[in-house]
Amino acid sequence: MTAMFQLNRRHFFERCGVGLAHAAFASLAGQAASHFSGKAKSIIYLFMEGGPSQLDLLDYKPKLKEMDGQLVPQSLIEGKRFAFMERMAAPKLYGPRTGFKQSGKSGQWISNRLPEIQGISDDIAVVNSVITTNVNHSPAMVMVHTGSMVPGRPSLGAWLVYGLGSEARDLPAFVAMTSGPRGPRNGTDIWGSGFLPTTYQGVPFLNGPEPVFNLMNPPGVSTERQSRAIDAIRDLNQHRLNATGDREIATRIASYEMAFQMQASCPDLMDLSTESKATLDMYGATPGKAGFANNCLLARRLVERGVRCIQVYHTDWDHHGNIERNLDRLCPEVDRPAAALVRDLKQRGLLENTVVLFGGEFGRTPMREGSDGAAGRNHQIDAMSVWVAGGGFAGGRTVGKTDELGFKPVEDPVHVHDLHATLLHQFGLDHTKLTYRFQGRDFRLTDVHGHVVKRMLA
Repeated sequence: MTAMFQLNRRHFFERCGVGLAHAAFASLAGQAASHFSGKAKSIIYLFMEGGPSQLDLLDYKPKLKEMDGQLVPQSLIEGKRFAFMERMAAPKLYGPRTGFKQSGKSGQWISNRLPEIQGISDDIAVVNSVITTNVNHSPAMVMVHTGSMVPGRPSLGAWLVYGLGSEARDLPAFVAMTSGPRGPRNGTDIWGSGFLPTTYQGVPFLNGPEPVFNLMNPPGVSTERQSRAIDAIRDLNQHRLNATGDREIATRIASYEMAFQMQASCPDLMDLSTESKATLDMYGATPGKAGFANNCLLARRLVERGVRCIQVYHTDWDHHGNIERNLDRLCPEVDRPAAALVRDLKQRGLLENTVVLFGGEFGRTPMREGSDGAAGRNHQIDAMSVWVAGGGFAGGRTVGKTDELGFKPVEDPVHVHDLHATLLHQFGLDHTKLTYRFQGRDFRLTDVHGHVVKRMLA
């Protein structure tokens, strides 16, 4: 064995000149760096999978409420794409059933279904004019996460980690957490690294005492025994890396090391009993209980430990029917924890460099779908709403405006590509320069589109 192979694991990475969590990054040629000084260091993406209704939550339309039950003028929907159009031969307008209130000093209109988010209105920018490109869930999910409807492109989180690396020493740079009756559509396509090296992909955390598959040692395997096994595997992988130069082998080495570190760090991370009662009550979190509230609190703890990107999924927002009953059930599950997250980050001095983004894959239509007694809304790609806080975004500002019935933007349209460009900008990354060459072409998150939306920024 060479002297390199005789080194123990700690000395091996010290010889490389990098920390354990950074080893793979240092070995990957072509990694970008920030292009200018950015405001943000981390992002927490609160994703409501299924397409939450902007017209019932964030985009106040008194005219729509006034015209509730009237037939939609054909001129407004002619040539438009909606899912399940065969159900809508003579669609009727459907006004919101719950009131809105002007909130905070800024006077932003926010639904009474979201009283806690009303309370942070001066800390969030509401964007009511977001446009996407596909009416179906799967391609729309992939689009809003990767900038493409075609699976296999790197996700936003992967691009951020590729561009900036990680400050976390014993946790992944990119974590995804889920809650709700099922996991989100497309799974790894929405937190994957695509054609980027797999070092940059998200690591899904599970609900429960073991957040990562196979994190704990099998019965009878001591930490010392496992350490010797990892040393041997690392030596074999390093030998192969030296022979082939395959960057995926560097990723594999770092993955083993990261898993070893996470065995020590994750139990402490997941133990919410160390939080104060006031903090637990603010989120509505319960130690040991799976759910969105606990995941929001865990997201704050991950930011404190230097994790770059955290995606927190809440599912079951696809309301083609019984929308009122479903919103009554779901809004309380997310309203309190999401607002608590913003408040908690702010009081700890973390909000100024942490972006919190709340949204889904598309919006919902102003017209009714289904019977009067169990009405819902169809998919809408020409207008959806998101809100964003922290990281240099403008609190208390409403950006974009849709027409009086909520069919399409009439001021400041913001395409998903524009949203991505603006998010990257806040991290000090120029979306036109953050590229990766693959199959003879330079790719980027925004492809050949996108511009920074300055009105969203403080």
